[in-house]
Amino acid sequence: MPNLAAPGPPHLTEHDIYLFREGSHTRLYQKLGAHPCREDDHDGVRFALWAPNAERVSVIGDFNGWDPAAHPLRSRDDQSGIWEGFVAGPAAGALYKFHIVSRHGGYTVDKADPFAVCSEPPPRTASRVWSLDYAWGDQEWMARRGRANALDSPMAVYEVHLGSWRRVPEEGNRPLTYREIAPLLADHARALGFTHVELLPVMEHPFYGSWGYQTTGYFAPTARYGSPQDLMYLIDHLHQAGLGVILDWVPSHFPADEHGLAYFDGTHLFEHADPRQGYHPEWNSAIFNYARNEVRAFLLSSALFWLEHYHVDGLRVDAVASMLYLDYARGDGEWIPNRYGGRENLEAIDFLRRLNEAVYRDHPDVQTIAEESTAWPMVSRPTYTGGLGFGLKWNMGWMHDTLGYFQLDPIFRSHHHGQITFSLWYAFSENFLLPLSHDEVVHGKGALIGKMPGDEWQQFANLRLLYGYMWAHPGKKLLFMGGEFGQRREWQHDESLEWHVLQYPLHGGLQQWVGDLNHCYRQQPALYTRDFTADGFAWVDCHDWEQSVLSFLRYGAGPDDVLLVVCNFTPVPRHNYRVGVPRGGRWRELLNSDATTYGGSGMGNLGEIDSAPVAAHGHYQSLSLMLPPLAVLYLKPAGTG
Repeated sequence: MPNLAAPGPPHLTEHDIYLFREGSHTRLYQKLGAHPCREDDHDGVRFALWAPNAERVSVIGDFNGWDPAAHPLRSRDDQSGIWEGFVAGPAAGALYKFHIVSRHGGYTVDKADPFAVCSEPPPRTASRVWSLDYAWGDQEWMARRGRANALDSPMAVYEVHLGSWRRVPEEGNRPLTYREIAPLLADHARALGFTHVELLPVMEHPFYGSWGYQTTGYFAPTARYGSPQDLMYLIDHLHQAGLGVILDWVPSHFPADEHGLAYFDGTHLFEHADPRQGYHPEWNSAIFNYARNEVRAFLLSSALFWLEHYHVDGLRVDAVASMLYLDYARGDGEWIPNRYGGRENLEAIDFLRRLNEAVYRDHPDVQTIAEESTAWPMVSRPTYTGGLGFGLKWNMGWMHDTLGYFQLDPIFRSHHHGQITFSLWYAFSENFLLPLSHDEVVHGKGALIGKMPGDEWQQFANLRLLYGYMWAHPGKKLLFMGGEFGQRREWQHDESLEWHVLQYPLHGGLQQWVGDLNHCYRQQPALYTRDFTADGFAWVDCHDWEQSVLSFLRYGAGPDDVLLVVCNFTPVPRHNYRVGVPRGGRWRELLNSDATTYGGSGMGNLGEIDSAPVAAHGHYQSLSLMLPPLAVLYLKPAGTG
C-alpha cells in the first residue's frame, strides 16, 4: 500500500508560495527539502530551501566533494525567500547540507535541511536524500482507529523511551533498533493490556541526553535506531498488534546547534531576535517566532507529516505552558508584554488553535494531547467555543497532589485527606489524561516505588493502591516504562530497564496487577465511557478522613452499569466497613490489590458479598466490607457483566 500522503510534483507553485507566506500551508514537506525525481532525462534531486536573508545558497554533499561552488541554487524571486534547483546524480542515501552565505556581514554556515526526512547518525549532522516509500500492513487498524482513539473509549498509554527500554549488553550495551524492538514492545504492551504506546520524541536530536526534546529534525526520525522505514515498521507492527501510537512533538523550542534552525540564514529566522522572547532560560534553547507566518507553516507541516507518513494516532505536544506565557520561567524585566500589556503569548495561542484545527480537519480519528501544567482554561475545548482545541490535557495537578499524598507516611494521611479528593473538584473541566510519566522518575526524584513509604511490603502495597486508585479515577491513563514492575533505580536514559527484577515475587506481582488493571479497565465501560462528564462519577463517601478511606461509584452507559471502588490508604485492615450502594443483591469483587497473587496479604471478601437493607451514605442498601490494608477494591453487582 503506498503512503497515504504520497508527495506530488516537487516544484513549488505560486499557490504554494502564497500559502507558505500566509502561514496556512500544511504540506510544505512535499515541496521544500530534497526530493528524488527525474528532470530532463536525468535522475537526481530537486532541492528547495527557505532562506530569505541569504546572498547565496548552494548544495554541498558527498556527491560533489562538499564544494560550495559546485551546485548553486537560484533565488525563486525577491519576495518568497525560496532557493531551488535540480542536481543530477545524487541517489537515495546521499549526504548533503546547504551552504549559506548571508547578506548580513558575510556570515557563512553549513546547515542541515530543515525539511530533511532522514539524517546521518549523530554526532554527524548531515541530511540524507531519502524516499519514504513503504508497504503498510495496518489497514485494519487504520479503518477502526477512530473508535480506538475516541474520547469515550479506554486509553491506557505505555510511555516509552526507545533507547533505554531494552539494550544489548553483549554488544556494548547498544540500544535496540526500531525493527528489533517492534515485536518485543508489541508483545509486552499487549500482554499487559495497554491500548497505546507513546514514544518520547523520535525526531532527530543532536544531544542524546535531551531524550529527544531538543529537536533539530522536525521531519526526520533519529537515525540512532535505523531508517525512516524501520520506524514505519515499528509503528506498523504496533498497529497490527492492536496498539495505537502517540508521538511526543516539540513545537515550543529548539537547540542552538549550528547545523540546526538557529540563526539560520545569518538572521534569527525561526526564532525571535530579542532574547526576552527568543531564548528559553530553562532549557538554554531558542523559542519559535509564532508571529512569522512561514514558521507557523513549518510547524503545521511537521505535525501533519508524522500523522500522514507515519500513521501515528496522536501527538502529545510538549511544554504547552511555556508557549502560552510570555513570562514563563522569567523574572521581572526579562520578558516583553503582548500588545495589550498582558503575559499571554497571543501568537502562540493562535498557532495552537490553528494546529488543532488542521489536525482534526484532516485526521478526525486521532488525538492531540497537551502537556499543560497551569490552570489555563479550555485547553481541551473546541476553538469555536474559545478553547485551544486539544483533544486531551495532561492532569499535572492530579499527579502532583496524588504523589505528594502517597509519599506521606500513612499515619499523617488523615490530615491531608483533601489532597487526595481535590482533583474531583475540577475533574470534568477538561478532557484529562492522568500521567505518571518519565518526568516523575528523573533528576533525583527517584523511581515510583522509592517514593512510597514503609518497608518493602508496604511500598509495593502502596504502589498497587496508587495504580488502582488511578485506573478508577476519571480520565485516561499514562504510565512510564519500568513503573509496571516497580523498577528500583531512577530512570537512566543510557541504560536498560531493570528487567531482571521480575524474578522477584513483589515485582512480578506488581506487573500482573498492572495487567489485570488494564484488562478490567478495558472490559468495564463504567471505567472509561464517561470519563469527561460528571454523570459518570459519584462519591459514596469522601469524608472519612479519620480512617483515610475513599469510596466512589463509576457509571457506564446506564444506571445498571455501575462499579464501586473503595480505597484504604492505611496499613490498618478495616473490618465490617459499611459502604452504601445504589442497588441490592450480591456484589462480586472484580479486583483486590491485596490478593496474594500480586504480593498482598490475601485479605478480602471471598470474591463476593451480599448487600443488606441497611441505609448508608444516602442509599437504602449497603455492604459490610473487609477492607485490606493499603489496598483498593473494585466491586460490581453480580450478573451485570
